Amino acid sequence: MEFNKIEDILEKYFQGETTIAEEKELKEYFSSPNVAQHLEQYKPMFGYFSQVKEQKSTQEIPLQTKKRNVAWLSIAASAVVLLGIGSYFYVSEKNTPPVVAQSELGTYDNPEEALAATQKALALLSSNVNVGIESVQYIKEYEESKNKIFKQ
Repeated sequence: MEFNKIEDILEKYFQGETTIAEEKELKEYFSSPNVAQHLEQYKPMFGYFSQVKEQKSTQEIPLQTKKRNVAWLSIAASAVVLLGIGSYFYVSEKNTPPVVAQSELGTYDNPEEALAATQKALALLSSNVNVGIESVQYIKEYEESKNKIFKQ
C-alpha cells in the first residue's frame, strides 16, 4: 500500500470523514507487520480495536426479576372495595331522616291550627309569586325601552 494514501485516509479519519471501507483499510494496514516508521504511533490504537473484537466476556450478569404476588394484590383491592361500600351504606343510613308515620303528615286535630298553617304556607307562596311578577314587570319595561330605541 502507498504510505501517502494511508496518510490521507488517516487525516480523514481524525477529521471524522472516513467511510467504513476506509476505516477497515486502516485497521488492516495497522494490523500488518510492515507499518511505516512515522506511523508506528497509531498502531496500538488500531490494534486495540482488533484485540477487543476478539475478546469475549465470560462474566455472568445476574438478572433480578421482580415477582409480584397478584393474589395478595387482588385480596387487598377487594378489601378496599368492600370497605368503601360498607362505609357508604353506614354513612347514608346515618344521614337519612327517621321515618314518620303516614298519619302524622299534614293532619291537624285543631281546625284553628290547620287554618294558621295554611295561611302561613299561602303567604310564603304569595311572596314568592310576587317576586316573580316583579321580575316580569322589569322584562316588560325592558321590552318597551328596546322597542323605542330599535323601532321595528
